[in-house]
Amino acid sequence: MPTPTRIATWILPAFLLAPAAWSAPARTILPLDTGWDFQLAGRQDWQSVSLPHSFNAADSTSAQYYRGAALYRRTLHLDHAGKGRRHYLEFDGAMLVTEVRVNGHDAGRHAGGFARFRFDVTPWLKAGRNDIEVKVDNARNSDVAPLGGDYTMAGGLYRPVRLVTTGDVHFDMLDYGGPGVYFRAGGVSAERAVLAWTARVANDRARAVRATVTLRLRDAGGKVVATARKAVTLPPRTVTAVALDSVLASPHLWHGARDPYLYTSEAELHGEAEPAPGAKFARKTAGQLDQLAFQTGLRDVRLDPARGLLLNGAPYPVHGVNVHQTFLPGKGPAVSSADIDADYRILSDLGVTGLRFAHYQHPQHAYDLADRLGWLVWTEAPLTAEISGTPAFLANSTQQLRELIRQNSHHPSVMVWGLGNEIYKVDADSASVLSALQRVAQEEDPGRPTAYANCCAAIDGPQASHTDAVGSNVYYGWYDGEFADLGPFLDKNHALRPDTPESVSEYGAGGSAQHQQDPPQRPQPGGNWHPEQYQALYHEAAWRQLEARPWLWSSFVWVGFDFPSAFRNEGDTRGFNDKGLVSYDRAVRKDAFYWYQANWTSKPMVYLTSRRHTRRKDAEVQVKVYSNQSRVSLRVNGVEQGTQAVAGRIATWNVLLSPGTNRIEVSAGVATDAADWHYQPAAPERKPD
Repeated sequence: MPTPTRIATWILPAFLLAPAAWSAPARTILPLDTGWDFQLAGRQDWQSVSLPHSFNAADSTSAQYYRGAALYRRTLHLDHAGKGRRHYLEFDGAMLVTEVRVNGHDAGRHAGGFARFRFDVTPWLKAGRNDIEVKVDNARNSDVAPLGGDYTMAGGLYRPVRLVTTGDVHFDMLDYGGPGVYFRAGGVSAERAVLAWTARVANDRARAVRATVTLRLRDAGGKVVATARKAVTLPPRTVTAVALDSVLASPHLWHGARDPYLYTSEAELHGEAEPAPGAKFARKTAGQLDQLAFQTGLRDVRLDPARGLLLNGAPYPVHGVNVHQTFLPGKGPAVSSADIDADYRILSDLGVTGLRFAHYQHPQHAYDLADRLGWLVWTEAPLTAEISGTPAFLANSTQQLRELIRQNSHHPSVMVWGLGNEIYKVDADSASVLSALQRVAQEEDPGRPTAYANCCAAIDGPQASHTDAVGSNVYYGWYDGEFADLGPFLDKNHALRPDTPESVSEYGAGGSAQHQQDPPQRPQPGGNWHPEQYQALYHEAAWRQLEARPWLWSSFVWVGFDFPSAFRNEGDTRGFNDKGLVSYDRAVRKDAFYWYQANWTSKPMVYLTSRRHTRRKDAEVQVKVYSNQSRVSLRVNGVEQGTQAVAGRIATWNVLLSPGTNRIEVSAGVATDAADWHYQPAAPERKPD
C-alpha cells in the first residue's frame, strides 16, 4: 500500500461518507462483493464465495481454529480504464494482513484487521479483463496489533470491497482510509457553533489546476444553514489542505438518546475552465470534479471527575454494554448491515445510552447507528493483552490509531478514543507505546479525551497513567472478591486520583440459560456450571453500587452478546465467553438482560425470573420479578397471590406449587408475563421388606 500521506497536527477530524452516499458524476462506486473464488492457502480446491466472507465461520470456537493465509481472486471487466481517472480498491476491513495484486502487479499491502483501507490501482487496470488477487493472513504477526486477546481473530475478507473511481483532481483517497474532508465544531452551545473544515485535495495532473472548494451544512429538513467556499490553485502531483470556516447561530444540538439530531454536510470540488489564449483565468467553472456528503451532529462532551460525563453542559448518565463486532453462527464476523441492525434493536430494547466497542474499530454501520440512536461510544485501538517494543509494532499501532480517528471522528456518538485494554505486562515497552499513542491522539483530535481500560488493579499504577481518563475492568464476585467489594474499590480509586475521570469499562459474570439453580451457589469461573440465576444476582449487586456513584462517567457490562473465544472451555459450550446478557444465537435474553431493562427503560415492563427453571423438586418456591412499575400482582394456577410493592426494581413472593404443571402469571398495569413450572414430588423412600 502506498505510504499514507502525513498531515500537520492542526488538521481537523474526519467526516466519513458511507459509500452509497457518494453520488457525484465525477465519482463512481462499483461493489465487488460477488464473483470471488477462495481457498485456504495450499489446502483445498477453489470454491465460489460472496463477500463478506470469513474462513473461520465454522471453526471459530475450536481451540485449533485456522490462523494462516487464504487466497481470494476474481476478474473485473471494464469497458474502458478512462483517461484522467483514478481507480481505488477500497476494503472496509480484512483480517489481519492483506496483500493485493492486479494483473500480476503488486498493488499494495495493509497491516491491520479492522479499519478501512485503499490501494491506488490506476497504473495496472486496463480496458477489458482485469485479474484481482488478494491474500489475507490472520496468523499472529509480531509487528501487527493485536498480539492477543480474549476473542477469536477470525480471518477473511469479512467486510465489503468496492472499486471507487474518481477524476484525477479529487478529495484525497489515501489519507489513512479517511474521506479527505475533515470537520470540527468548536465552542458548541445553544447560542452558536464555530464550524471549521479542512479539505485535502489531490491533484494528480502534471500541471497546476485552479479549483473551488465549497462546504455546506444542511439541517434535518434539507435547508442550508452554513456555507464556506474558497478558490485555490492546486500544484501538480500534490495534496493541498484547504481550510474553511463558518459560524452557525442557534444550532440544534445532538443530545444523546433524548434528541440525536443530525446535520448533513456536503463537500464539492469544482474546476475552473481553461483560459483562452492570451486571456486571464476564466471565471466560470469547468464542472464538478468531486463531491461527497455525510451526516454529523453538533455537541459538547466533557468528562468531569466529580460530576461524570457532561453532554452540552449537563450531567448525562452513560450506561450500556461492551460489544464485539456482530459475530453470528454460520457467518462469524462476515455479517450484513441487517444483522447489525437486529443486534442494535435488541440493545435499544435493553435501554442503553452508551456502548463500548471492544477492542478495535467496528464497521462504519455500527457508528452510523449509534449516531442515529443517540448512544455515546467508547471506541479503541486494537491493543489488547500484549505489546511489542519493536519500532515496527509501534509504527503499526500508530497507523491503526490514525485510521481509527480519521475514519470516525465525524461521528457525534464517539466520546473517547481508547488506547488499550488489559495490557498485562507493565514494562518500559508498554509505557513507551501508550505514551506515543497518547501524543498521536492529541495531535489528531485534541478535542476528545483518551481512555485506557485498566485490568485488575488500582488506577494509580503506571499502566493507567498515560490517558486523560481511566476505566476499570473489575469482576468482584466472579473471578475474585465478593459482590460488595466493587463500591469500596471504586471509592479507593476516586480518592487515589480525584482529578482523573473514572469509569467502569467492564464488569460481568458468566451465565448459561441451560443452567438453572434456585437459589444458586457461587460457580467456578473456569468450570462448566454457570447458572443463569447467579449471573442475575451478580448484576443486581453491581448495578446498585454503580448507580450510587454518579461521578463515574460511564459503565459497561461485559458483555452484550455471548461471543466466540476459542481458548475458553467453560460454561455449557467450549469456545465461548458466556458473560453476555443475550445468547450467541440471539435466541435467549437472559434474566440479567431484564434486570437492566427494568433499570434503564421507562416503557412499562415486568419479567418473571428463573422462567427456564421449569422442573422443580420442591413445592415451596420464591417467585421473583423485575419491573419498572410501582406494583406487581401474581397469580398461580389462576389464584390471586396478592400485589407487592416493587422495591429496587424487584418484587418477590413465597408460594406453594401443586404437583404437575403450575401456571405462574405476573402483571404490572399493561405489562404482563407468564411461565409454566412443573413440580414433581419426590417419590417416597421405599422401605425394605
